[in-house]
Order: sequence, then structure tokens, then C-alpha cells
Amino acid sequence: QVHFVESGGGLVQPGGSLRLSCAASGFIFNSYAMNWYRQAPGKERELVAVISSAGGTISYADSVKGRFTISRDNAKNMLYLQMNKLKPEDTAVYFCNVPRGSSWGQGTQVTVSS
Repeated sequence: QVHFVESGGGLVQPGGSLRLSCAASGFIFNSYAMNWYRQAPGKERELVAVISSAGGTISYADSVKGRFTISRDNAKNMLYLQMNKLKPEDTAVYFCNVPRGSSWGQGTQVTVSS
């Protein structure tokens, strides 16, 4: 059974940093690309960052490029998102998943506010 547990969110001031983690289980982690998504109140879920199965190919949404870094540890079945220079518009619930995945975790809330 595919399962994701996101953690690391919190309240941070603009310009601050957070590191999100995603623990994945129930599938062969190192065979799948992984995505980070976010959903702000009243908005559609959006794709934030993508990393290939071995980590060699990475892409970002334009809104986070240069500020966020996605990474993974296949030995630990873990996915990460380092978020720097946070802005109020980054406030959202952040989720991890495989591309086109249908099983979602609870997500982790990120709030950027002074």
C-alpha cells in the first residue's frame, strides 16, 4: 500500500528557510520519479518540483526556481525539499507523490508570515 508522510512544515518569517521531508513506503521508491506539490487555500494543487528516480534530472516551477531544492535519498526512501528565501505566497500545504499518483498523504503546512 503506497503511503507518504510529509513533515517539516511550520511558521516562518519572510526570507526564512524550511526543510520538508517525505517518507515513502509501499512501492519500489528508487524506481519512480518523485514530485513535490502544494495547495494554497482556495487554489488548485500545483506542481512545485520534480526529481527523477536516480536524482539526475530535476525541474522546478518558475515560482520557486532558484529558491527551492529537491533531493532524495533512495537508501532511506526519503524525499526532501529545501526551501530558502520564503515568501508569503509560498504559504500552502505541501505534499509529495509519484507522478500521476492517486494516494495522498496528509501534507505539511507551511505558513510564511511576519
